[in-house]
Amino acid sequence: MQTPTIFSAPARGWLSPATLAIIALAGCAAAPPVHTVVPASPVDGVSQALAPSAELDHSQKFSRWVAGFSADAGRAGIDPATLHSAFDKVRFLPRVIELDRAQPEFTRTVGDYLGNAVSMQRIARGQDKLGQLRPVIAPLAARYGVPAETLVAIWGMESNYGSFVGDIPTIDALATLAFEGRREAWARGQLLAALKILQNRDIDREQMIGSWAGAMGQTQFLPSNFLAYAVDADGDGRRDLWGSVPDVMASTANFLVRSGWQAGQPWGLEVRLPAGFDYARASPDLQQPTTHWAEAGVQSMDGTPLPALAASSILLAAGARGPAFLVGPNFRTILRYNNSTSYALAVSLLGQRLAGGAAVQAPWPHDLVALTRSQLLALQTALNAQGFDSGTPDGMMGPATQRGIRQYQSSLGLPADGYPTLELLQRLR
Repeated sequence: MQTPTIFSAPARGWLSPATLAIIALAGCAAAPPVHTVVPASPVDGVSQALAPSAELDHSQKFSRWVAGFSADAGRAGIDPATLHSAFDKVRFLPRVIELDRAQPEFTRTVGDYLGNAVSMQRIARGQDKLGQLRPVIAPLAARYGVPAETLVAIWGMESNYGSFVGDIPTIDALATLAFEGRREAWARGQLLAALKILQNRDIDREQMIGSWAGAMGQTQFLPSNFLAYAVDADGDGRRDLWGSVPDVMASTANFLVRSGWQAGQPWGLEVRLPAGFDYARASPDLQQPTTHWAEAGVQSMDGTPLPALAASSILLAAGARGPAFLVGPNFRTILRYNNSTSYALAVSLLGQRLAGGAAVQAPWPHDLVALTRSQLLALQTALNAQGFDSGTPDGMMGPATQRGIRQYQSSLGLPADGYPTLELLQRLR
């Protein structure tokens, strides 16, 4: 793994980007021009492949960008001390760019993903954490109306119950992403939010670490979400998502509640579909009261009445051959935390197991093979070519692709579950 290239200040004869910005903001006549040469620091990783002149040019460009952003941040209300703290030793991280540009070719089926995400080991550890911390977590869960098991499930998914919060400095990661430019506007906004967190003294720069994409803390909040939803639950005057379990749980619950969580409602449940069920109705676009599904013959696995959900839909995460779930508004709220059906299902099922509930009873079709991105791109292209609109081919599964697959399946008299398979791709070819 390549170590990051570091752009840091030599002991003398150098002004940091933050210092340049502060001097400029003060209107000092002695401020160096923006083209001031910044000596290059020792380099490694990607930078070693560059000629000295190219390396120096890249270092200068990054330093100029940081100086410009610092000036903008100062005008937006970030004080000089915070700018110094954030940018005096800011680093450009080539590895962040590599990860941002990486488009994984191979994916896992939902069944395989859940086998790891809701493993017996993770269930056992989560139950231990619940037992140890219930006096802390239970009052917060009651205050917000979010089950303790759901909060602990998110905690388990995001950081393995706080054991790993990431190791990349958030300021460096976001500065790198903003400088690189592919998602500049988004990264600039997140970087400014991170500076506000530092200025509020919620966390020190050295402790503000997380993922390469800027998500932070034990439940991986982006800086903008931290500002909007983080809570000081332990009363120490700081919102600490790195070291305070009360702050972690209250902040996560606050996010869910303000994103639409409905207290007292389950996320959903596994169901048994009736013979002859029209799989085209298993769509997030079709939401109706559970009484309508019951009238259509949908049943719980143990035969008890379906829970009262005003807007529920049928989810077939692995197509017609896999388990079926009836999901409601709280499942969709978890999707707002992470817009992945596999993730939302993992959190829901892990929370269910932590509460002593049943595992998924219907078998996952483990003979199914997940399409690679290239194969899904070929499938989308072939669907469009034959008149089954799947949107712009991008190698990613979405509602438009699912609709195109359903239409194609219906034309062949197949169950219209919208699930992409190698068999469908071979038929289209």
